[in-house]
Parts: sequence; C-alpha cells; structure tokens
Amino acid sequence: MSAVENLTAVIVDDEPLARRGLRLRLEHMSGVDVVAECGNGREALEIILQLNPDVAFVDIQMPGVNGLQLVQQIPLEKLPQVVFVTAYDQYAVEAFEVNAVDYVLKPIEEERLQLALTRAREKMATADIAIQREQLLEAVADLTKESPEALEQKLVSGQFAGSAYPDKIAVKDSGKITLVPAREIDWIDAAGDYMCVHAQGETHVMRITMKELEQQLDPKLFQRIHRSTIVNLSRVREIRAHINGEYHLVLDSGECLKMSRSYKSKVQHFL
Repeated sequence: MSAVENLTAVIVDDEPLARRGLRLRLEHMSGVDVVAECGNGREALEIILQLNPDVAFVDIQMPGVNGLQLVQQIPLEKLPQVVFVTAYDQYAVEAFEVNAVDYVLKPIEEERLQLALTRAREKMATADIAIQREQLLEAVADLTKESPEALEQKLVSGQFAGSAYPDKIAVKDSGKITLVPAREIDWIDAAGDYMCVHAQGETHVMRITMKELEQQLDPKLFQRIHRSTIVNLSRVREIRAHINGEYHLVLDSGECLKMSRSYKSKVQHFL
C-alpha cells in the first residue's frame, strides 16, 4: 500500500512563537495542511476530537496538561499520529527511540521534521493503525512511569537539551505544581520518602529521592552536608567547628544545620 500523500496536522504548543515557527516550516513542505493550533493540552483535546487530524505535533513541556498526559487522554480510536516536540536531554531522547515514539528536538531541524512526516505517512498506509496507537500509549505510559517526580521536573521546570540543571524546581502537591526558583532555595532536608525544600521562609514538600533531587541541582551552588541535607552554599553565613569532627553551618536565615564528619571535606566549597 502506498504512503498517504496529504496530511492534516494540528500544532500543540504553549509558546506562540514556537507554534508560528513550526507552522511556517510545515507550510513550506508539500502535502501538509495545518488545520489548527492549540496553546494548551485541554484545548488540544477538544480540537483533536473535533477535527480528527492525521498527525499532531505535540510539545511535551506545557503547563497544566502536558504533552504526555494529553496523549493518554485521547480515546484510542481518535488518536492521530503523534510527533512529540521535545527539548529533552539525550537520555530521554534515547527512551523515545527505544519505545518507537517519533519526536523532533527543539530547535527544530527541517530535515528531521521532514523525516517525521514521512514516517507518519508510512504508518498511516499500513493496516495496523490500531496496534500502532496501542503501542504509542504503552510507550507513553512507560515514559511517565520512568521516575515518579524526576520526569515531572523535566517537563515543567525547563530542563532543556544541553542544560544540565533547571532554573526552577517543580513541586507537585495535590494536583498543583509550584515552580520554586533554584537560587531561592536555602536548604533541603529529607523526611522519610519526602523532601522538604526550604525557600524564602516557606517549606515545600515533594515526593522524590534525595539522589534524584540532588541531580537536579547545580553542585556549584548546592552541596550535600549530611545524608539527609543539602544546602545552598551562598546562604551559609558562618561555619562552626566541633570537637567531634562535625561542623555546624549557620545560614543567613539563622537556621543552624549539622554537617556530618563524612562530609567535612565539603568545607572547601564554602571557602
């Protein structure tokens, strides 16, 4: 069966300039008709159900309903060919490839975009579209389960390719996501399976491991001083040595944190 020539497409991205840029690229390619643009996941769900487009270019990183959640909410029989638009790091991109989910990286390259369209046409020409849709949903489910909070961090906080540390930490609580600027964090301590993020007099609680959260923070600014404590180096006002080999760190806020002996080599980071 020959590949489908003409495709109807929907663009889903919360950034107007990103939508415009992708539309202009698609308009210069033959056989593609952009029938709608959507600025958020909820709007996109309504449009896709109404228009039944052949392909949807879906930005993963969107506030509210993100790209992965959008795909999971579309009924199987209405699910178009999905091309994720992502600014993920290389590790996550490899996860997409393993799960056979098509994607284009930001900034979008025309050659890669053309390849995504070719793949969409070829998939639509096959007889097992229902199976493809099921595989897509399974792949998305695998991605969303990859790490309980770490994936949400990447989706919301703006961890772009080539940037190892996000500017903001996404704290999800009771369906609400609070973006906490990393530089405003004073210190972090563990409370069982939860992390308490202390910033500007407020405490934000998030379910994530200490190791995962530590990987989100720039070591030039944050250092672990105890198995259950991370501190913002710029907040340390005073270092007090104790006879037992431990140190106490006094922060600008007046908070006193214990640095255990096993981490005392970290003192050089404060000097």
